[in-house]
Amino acid sequence: MIPLLVVLLLALILFGAGFALKALWWIAVIVLVVWALGFVLRSAGSGGRRARWYRW
Repeated sequence: MIPLLVVLLLALILFGAGFALKALWWIAVIVLVVWALGFVLRSAGSGGRRARWYRW
């Protein structure tokens, strides 16, 4: 009975980790796209220089 519970617990942990990693990959892709669009769509600042699109 205990080995069965250990196997089920291990499967649950691995499934949860896999789901979390997949979600983190999607978040990373979305952040990368927003970051890349920021370079393409940034507006021109004073003096004809291109301004930074972020504030940090």
